[in-house]
Amino acid sequence: MADGSKYEPLPQSVLFCCDHNAVRSPMAEGIMKKLYGTECYIQSVGVKNDLEIDGFSIAVCAEIGVELSRHRSRSFDEMEDWGDDLSSFDLVLALSPASQRRALDLTRFYHLTVEYWPILDPTGLGDAREARLTAYRQARDQIMQRLIDRFGPARAKDV
Repeated sequence: MADGSKYEPLPQSVLFCCDHNAVRSPMAEGIMKKLYGTECYIQSVGVKNDLEIDGFSIAVCAEIGVELSRHRSRSFDEMEDWGDDLSSFDLVLALSPASQRRALDLTRFYHLTVEYWPILDPTGLGDAREARLTAYRQARDQIMQRLIDRFGPARAKDV
């Protein structure tokens, strides 16, 4: 924050990770892209890739103009298989304890900055549709607030 700003500069690349790359990490990827546009390279992964993008995540992100329906879940291993080298990311933001452990394991091989952001896991919360949507909105809003607190107000042209 050498420029006197209370916000940190955007890194050149950010990787969000969570357990399945189906709820929190795709929401974080989409929200960050919405807020900061193409100012940095943003991707997301999961420890496992055993779930498709969650419909509630798609719904609550659509409410704020973030499109997630085309997101394809992928794991750390698949990311590397597809040519996204983990060492090319400046910052890894882990949104679950398991993904933090996996990212920290990988720091033995790569010099990475890994931070843990304890974002609510909304899966399984609430019985009725509206209660579930409320839980997902809480997770979405936590992610958005953490991003703004860290990197400042939205800078993308279409926000």
